[in-house]
Amino acid sequence: MAERMTRERVSREDGYLYYLGKDGYVWRTPMKTNTRGRKSRVGSEKVMRAEGYLYFIDKAGYVARAKMNRKGRR
Repeated sequence: MAERMTRERVSREDGYLYYLGKDGYVWRTPMKTNTRGRKSRVGSEKVMRAEGYLYFIDKAGYVARAKMNRKGRR
């Protein structure tokens, strides 16, 4: 199960890939088919990362995290 980490919702546009950057903010980059787009920061809410979790943008547009399953590895 995933848990939400932010209250801010990200509205998505076609032709962009959305991800949580190393700095803790949500970013978007244009896909290969989108030649006019530019990389830009989307969210204003910063997320503090914890070790052992996978962070992603869920279907509703919020940043969520899920515990990583490492099959006995650290």
